[in-house]
Amino acid sequence: MNELIENQKKALLALAVRIVPGVTDDDLLQPNDFPALENHPEFRYEEGVLHGFLAAYAALQFAEVDQKF
Repeated sequence: MNELIENQKKALLALAVRIVPGVTDDDLLQPNDFPALENHPEFRYEEGVLHGFLAAYAALQFAEVDQKF
């Protein structure tokens, strides 16, 4: 799961750099500061995929902790 998340972060950054040259990882924390990213459907899709992976990771972590109790 960690590998999926890291690969998606890299893919998202690569896409963002194509849309807004010079954008950084930190910039992706607030993509609404960049209208070109904010309104780009492919960027928003890939960002959603990343958020889905992060949500699944959190759920798996919770399930793992929940099973210990």
